[in-house]
Amino acid sequence: MIKRVHVLEDDEDIRYIIGVLLKDEGYELQLSSSFDELKSKLKDSVPDLFILDVMLPDGDGTDICTDLKTDIFTKHIPIIVMSANDNNKEKSIAAGANDYISKPFDIDYIVSRINKLLA
Repeated sequence: MIKRVHVLEDDEDIRYIIGVLLKDEGYELQLSSSFDELKSKLKDSVPDLFILDVMLPDGDGTDICTDLKTDIFTKHIPIIVMSANDNNKEKSIAAGANDYISKPFDIDYIVSRINKLLA
């Protein structure tokens, strides 16, 4: 069965890179640039994994992580939080993130982290 990954990232270039990368790995993608867009898309389908940026135009990725981890419909879904500021690592893990990736990231590293969480 094809696994679906939802990427919440406001930077169009990073969204594109992750999108191409995950499609090449055989994943189905959902892409959002804002928390409102993510919430709207969750009404249609729930992914197998979330990748969340911390700095977003309409929210903080760690707060969104907490929301997803306390919601009955999404609390079981693994979450990877990404940030260019490593001060967000502890905050992300405390919010319930299953993994944390620093930006800029190594492409092979992010694929290995996703594959491990979805294995």
